[in-house]
Amino acid sequence: MKTHKLKLNIEFCDDVLSGKKNFEVRENDRGFQTGDLIKFIPTDGTYYVDSDGRETQHAHHPISDKTYKIKYILSGWGLKKGYVALAIEAVRENE
Repeated sequence: MKTHKLKLNIEFCDDVLSGKKNFEVRENDRGFQTGDLIKFIPTDGTYYVDSDGRETQHAHHPISDKTYKIKYILSGWGLKKGYVALAIEAVRENE
């Protein structure tokens, strides 16, 4: 089981956090597997300077503190070659 850190456009963060958007369509360049975990890094395209003075593109959003599990992976079926749809669900803190 791997943990993937994926950038997520800030406009989708609220819907993923609420559970309304429970999927991700991604290029399968990381070898996603059912059971893998995802930590989202919210981004809005703006660059910020972090506490160490480094530039970062990460926006502030509560989703940064959450972890999601890949429950199902769909490939083919109308998806561009090399892309997958990942069914995700939030991992409860006591899991």
